[in-house]
Amino acid sequence: MPEPVIYHIDVNSAFLSWEAARRLKRDPHAADIRTFPAVIGGSEETRHGIVLAKSPSARKYGIRTGEPLAHARRKCPGLKIYPPDYALYVERSEAFLSLLRRYAPAVESYSIDEAFCDMTGTKNLYGDPVAFSHSLKEKIHTELGFTVNIGISTNRLLAKMASDFEKPDRVHTLFPSEIAKKLWPLPVEDLFFVGGSIAGKLRSLGIRTIGDLALENHDRIVSLFKSHGDTVWNYANGIESTPLTHAAPASKGYGNSVTLPSDVTDPATARRVLLSLCETVGARIRAAGAYVSVIQIQITDCGFRHTSRQTTLPSPTNVTERIYESSCLLFDAAWDRSPIRLLGVSTGRATSEFYEQYNLFDMERNERLSRLNSAVDDIRTRFGEDAVKRACFIEKDSGGNSIPHMTRGMNKAKRTPVRK
Repeated sequence: MPEPVIYHIDVNSAFLSWEAARRLKRDPHAADIRTFPAVIGGSEETRHGIVLAKSPSARKYGIRTGEPLAHARRKCPGLKIYPPDYALYVERSEAFLSLLRRYAPAVESYSIDEAFCDMTGTKNLYGDPVAFSHSLKEKIHTELGFTVNIGISTNRLLAKMASDFEKPDRVHTLFPSEIAKKLWPLPVEDLFFVGGSIAGKLRSLGIRTIGDLALENHDRIVSLFKSHGDTVWNYANGIESTPLTHAAPASKGYGNSVTLPSDVTDPATARRVLLSLCETVGARIRAAGAYVSVIQIQITDCGFRHTSRQTTLPSPTNVTERIYESSCLLFDAAWDRSPIRLLGVSTGRATSEFYEQYNLFDMERNERLSRLNSAVDDIRTRFGEDAVKRACFIEKDSGGNSIPHMTRGMNKAKRTPVRK
């Protein structure tokens, strides 16, 4: 058996790169927004005003992804800000994955701008895997107009760690024989799956580098951090046993949230927002052929205090109305009447198996609603999600604003059929 060869391919500053490539395709003489301080930023009018992607020049000013645009402007007064275009990102991501599938026997999408490629056994076809990665990187740049980093190793973990080394437009290897030299000197918080909390605890124990963690006694780490400790200790030693497969992994849950244009203070408006979220979540669940049995709601108030509640259903469902009814009950129990800034609905314990534990009347109702939901999904898939909407979304809320009948952003871009 040939030794495994895994690529992790990560688009450099994806949202900004994709916008830059589009502008240059339209006008080859246009300024490349990757060459000066620029960011992709959300709408400040709707309180989504954060940095979504940044150029290398913006990074030099200390601008970070996720920080408010107001902070970014203070760091760089001449900063150029461009609005997001989620439909473009979905289209470019699909083109990116399509190109990879031309060359890799197995491709696993990790996020909208990252993918793993299993290149095991392709040496006779493409030659040396490291040399071919440079050719693939250039092919992506030539055909699609943006740069990527490629990390190469024998498993996904090490390949991903390698792709995070120096950026942009680089190829890096991190084979097992290179772990001590390339991985272990890095700060412990650079290790995949080590967040700020566990990094702080590890540092308090004198574990400052990934190498310190790798050489620490395994049983001690597990006794302190349980299963998470076992995972990060193995990661520090380059051990990741989950194989890359041709099939995409099943989602364990589906959810969505929305930051509201203005604080919501009345229950009726809040429930319509919840319904909008449930419409999106329900459609995603049915599209995956799944059923869920855990429902959770999240509330963030105007003081940025977070509250959540969850419940387990007697049996799994894919029906929007059941998800919505449970969400409303949770919302009523959780909301303390503070003005609401953000609402979210998420689900868990997704399964492909369905069973019903309701009485005859409930079963008939749920079967009818499930068929109705599926019919509406089909219409929206064929003609766009705005082809069918509930009557309650025709009305405006108490502040005179319209509430979208399905939540917006990346999910909408993925759900809307492309018109050729």
